[in-house]
Amino acid sequence: MENEILKPVYFIGSARSDLRKFPKPVRDDVGFDLYQVQCGMTPTTSKPLTGLSGVMELVERYNKDTYRAVYVANLGDAIYVLHCFKKKSKRGIRTSKEDMDVIRQRLRQVRAYHKGV
Repeated sequence: MENEILKPVYFIGSARSDLRKFPKPVRDDVGFDLYQVQCGMTPTTSKPLTGLSGVMELVERYNKDTYRAVYVANLGDAIYVLHCFKKKSKRGIRTSKEDMDVIRQRLRQVRAYHKGV
């Protein structure tokens, strides 16, 4: 992977500090997954976030908990990490309304920035 140009990664809002609260093995896995995205690959832990076109999520499981990092990589030449959180939903795999609201708001911010550039 010598001489490759990596896309920069930008953390929106509290995403970076939220990621730092994850257990170290989870942080390491998310970091490696984001590196793969920077290289133009799709990590095995990545899947589309239902309901938001172009938004992807990394899903990591650790000690019976599920951690998610939501990002968008199709806006410009960068990767934007919109939200990092520990899944708390008691009902199935659905992402909570509060987390979806944060993701939508930060996605609007990034899209607005790209319209102005």
